[in-house]
Amino acid sequence: MKYADAGVNIAVADDAKQRIRHHASRTFTPGVLGGIGGFGALFALDPKKWKEPVLVSSTDGVGTKLKVAMAMGVHSTVGGDLVNHCINDILVQGAEPLFFLDYLAMGKLDPQVVEQIVEGMSRSCRKAGCALIGGETAEMPGFYPSGEYDLAGFIVGVVERRNLLTGKNVQPGDTLLALPSAGLHTNGYSLARKLVFEVAKLKPDVYVAEVGNKIGAELLKPHLCYAPALKNIVARGWVSALAHITGGGIPGNLPRVLPSGVKAEIDLASWPVPAIFKYLAKLGRIDTGELLQSFNMGVGMILLVPPKNVKSVEAHLKKRREKFFRIGRIDRSESGKARVAYSGSLQMQ
Repeated sequence: MKYADAGVNIAVADDAKQRIRHHASRTFTPGVLGGIGGFGALFALDPKKWKEPVLVSSTDGVGTKLKVAMAMGVHSTVGGDLVNHCINDILVQGAEPLFFLDYLAMGKLDPQVVEQIVEGMSRSCRKAGCALIGGETAEMPGFYPSGEYDLAGFIVGVVERRNLLTGKNVQPGDTLLALPSAGLHTNGYSLARKLVFEVAKLKPDVYVAEVGNKIGAELLKPHLCYAPALKNIVARGWVSALAHITGGGIPGNLPRVLPSGVKAEIDLASWPVPAIFKYLAKLGRIDTGELLQSFNMGVGMILLVPPKNVKSVEAHLKKRREKFFRIGRIDRSESGKARVAYSGSLQMQ
């Protein structure tokens, strides 16, 4: 008996590795040592650039958005989703990305699908100046059904210790600026899929007039990377904190950067809610509290900006033609009170 008789084809795995080698090597930066295929990937920090470097790491997955990609046969975007999510997660601590690794597991390896996924990662890594220096591609028959896969990523970035964003400098009076999302990004998909494919019984290629798009294409809209818009803002020390709005929505993520004694006051009517969220709310008869905890509701990143820097930040964003909304402010809070308070109503009409 051979390994292939158990469902693992070494020749197919080698084909997949050859296909992705070019896409990975295109991302290499001067810090990368060696090539692809070693037992460990090597990266050297430039000692002339960093005085007191702090490494910042993060890991994440794409979640059940992958189910939508598999149903549509579109695999070129989820790799980019993964990279962008991870970059945003270290950006909120002031870090710039250094290198990225991925883990891709399939029931039966399909070299074309593997290449599409990695090409998406490579594209996002190149845009961010992040090296895709390694990863693991696993064929796991009997664990994943044929045609299905899971995807996770690991990122390491760096920031000068003095420039770390920890939230400790957040003060009453800080303004909350929101950068819009492109849709669900990579969170809330288990609920969204249940509503769309089970409750409404839609197929991915069905056009939904209320959304203005085929529902599958709408759900596959990419997770935006906010590093290009915010890199210089962070470097100039113009923000006291950043919050990446992912799983748990605004109430699950904004408090993570709030020190004791303060709360965020948010006007729910201060930004336009994308049509996809209105459609999902209608399908599931979902109340405002559940919506805010399940989805980003159109807010991808929140900037906490001291009063003296608001004009500079807004001018920088306008110069880059970035959309943003003033959604609230930081105020004092008594111990034990809610960390996020809301006024107004979401624009759901």
